[in-house]
Amino acid sequence: MSTPFDTFLRLPDQTDARQASLQDATSVYDLLTIGMARRGQYAMLSECLERAMKFSFNEFHLWHQLGLSLMAAGKGVGAVSVFKECARMRPEDPSLPLLAAKICIGQLQGFEEAEALAKTVVSKGEEAGEFLPRAYLALGLSYSLQASDASLKANRNEFNRKALQALSKAHSLDPHDAQIAMYLGLQLALVRQVSAAMEPLQAALNLREDDVHSLHLLALLLSAQKHHRHALDTLSLALSQHPDNFNLLFTKVKLEEALFGAAAALQTCEEMLQQWQSRYDISRSSPGGRKPSIHLTLPDFQDASTASLSPSSVAVSRLEAAISEVSDMSSMRRQGPTYIWTTLERIWLQAGELFMADGRLKEAQFCISEASALFPNSHSVLLQRGRLAELRGQLDEAKSLYDEALAIHPTGERILGRLLVRSGRVHLGEKVLRDAVQVHSTSHEAWSGLGEALQSRSSSQAPDCFLTALELEASCPIRPFTIIPREL
Repeated sequence: MSTPFDTFLRLPDQTDARQASLQDATSVYDLLTIGMARRGQYAMLSECLERAMKFSFNEFHLWHQLGLSLMAAGKGVGAVSVFKECARMRPEDPSLPLLAAKICIGQLQGFEEAEALAKTVVSKGEEAGEFLPRAYLALGLSYSLQASDASLKANRNEFNRKALQALSKAHSLDPHDAQIAMYLGLQLALVRQVSAAMEPLQAALNLREDDVHSLHLLALLLSAQKHHRHALDTLSLALSQHPDNFNLLFTKVKLEEALFGAAAALQTCEEMLQQWQSRYDISRSSPGGRKPSIHLTLPDFQDASTASLSPSSVAVSRLEAAISEVSDMSSMRRQGPTYIWTTLERIWLQAGELFMADGRLKEAQFCISEASALFPNSHSVLLQRGRLAELRGQLDEAKSLYDEALAIHPTGERILGRLLVRSGRVHLGEKVLRDAVQVHSTSHEAWSGLGEALQSRSSSQAPDCFLTALELEASCPIRPFTIIPREL
């Protein structure tokens, strides 16, 4: 509904008065922005600023404030649209397309749009000034992320080539930008130029020695060179500075498993569960405190088939107790952000994987049940359920679970392919594995599986596949390089 103030602002002969009123209104909104931003009330702030837009045609300052508030509130689509409008008002400002590109990369996974936005700044050349290296960084990241998503090898190789070219240009324009240097090292690592990646990464660490992503990448590069002890030392240094970083802790688990075995790595999983509970346990903040705090711990019973001294009744009672805890957790799952619960799911699945590696299948079943209670249709849960069924010799059930997981998310083809080969369906398994090496061309497991399939029918191509697998395994990190976030 139009107000007398709105009508006043639209009168053509009231230009001076309109400007004065608009200035007053802008001052009020600036004060509102300061107050709400300090309290993190970005969603409410963006709603207030949206109402101001009806009398803010071509008023850059209010549009820019709206874009920033939408960005902070996680409303990426609206923020990109607003920053594009800001760029129309001030086409000479290179920061505006880069803000939109940042959102496209970090929130929306709109990598093609981020590429187009970065190119508008790159095309300005020297006129972009200090923003030119950042524009090349945005361009390189958009290419790198498109390469990770590409299903065809030729497209992936081309995107990787363009990414390396853009990031090298960014580094040459600003060799003192630690983030650019780190991402150049990451891109070299992604194309398995492990030794070459060390040089820009060292430059990044010289500029910012406590950067978590640089330290994490260094640990992964050391693990790719099979220096697992040095990698774990580097990771311990990173964790001393970033003790709450779960991404680092998952890598620590993998390194401990490689160095000391599954039992030692399980201790870290136990610590991760307790750390998750101390940070995120939603039950503690329940209204009135009526719900008891959920007790998260790894199972300590043993499968009867392993000749454990623990009686089977202990295992049964433990599982029954767990069902009650899982039921409570499931009822509270919606009370917090999704990433909290996906982190817990990953911890349980990691523990389940370690139990399977240690031959303790009942404990693995317990962990998978905990993860399944959180996200029953997660492709990661289905893959691990399939792996457990496979270890128990239930091959038909395993294939059904792998098929279901692949229908949700296109990963795990190499697991399904190897299962098909082992169960006698060699030609179908070979086809699945050929698709896998196209999508995951640096997976030594996929190449090894394809070699096994070809060897089973005496193909002359089998040795080449095994050789490729050996070469890739020699530069394979303990976890994929893609776990390092690529964002502006």
